[in-house]
Amino acid sequence: MPSGTHHVEVNVPIDIVWDFVSQMDNWAPLVPGYLNHEIINDRHSTWTFKGEVGRMYKTVALKVEIQESIELEKVTFKLIGINENVVGHGYFHAKKIMETSTKISGSLNVTAKGMKGPVINSVLKSLVPQTSKRLTTAVSNRICKMAVAK
Repeated sequence: MPSGTHHVEVNVPIDIVWDFVSQMDNWAPLVPGYLNHEIINDRHSTWTFKGEVGRMYKTVALKVEIQESIELEKVTFKLIGINENVVGHGYFHAKKIMETSTKISGSLNVTAKGMKGPVINSVLKSLVPQTSKRLTTAVSNRICKMAVAK
């Protein structure tokens, strides 16, 4: 399963980090290639984004389901392809370093299924780690900007 995990330390208290990552509405627009998303309820949403797979650009729609949310610690989610045969999961984890600093970890795992799966997965092996890093970095940057604005 193609996967990637990225860690960022921010000079922001864990409660502010949690306020942001506990709401998928906050971080969905930060997914690379984001086009739109729709919140169905506090645990379910659909996301649409455009991504490059090899030399082709694909518009991908996913169901995103929050699996677990442990306050001030982590939020885990499951991904199911709507228009593509893909499945995956990921998480955001927050760990207090000091009163005013937090370590944010973001992880993403995505697997293509079906007959084209092996070919697509070979491309995803480099794409998913990059996407995980870009998303985690974008989330941490947005949290820092919000904390400064307060």
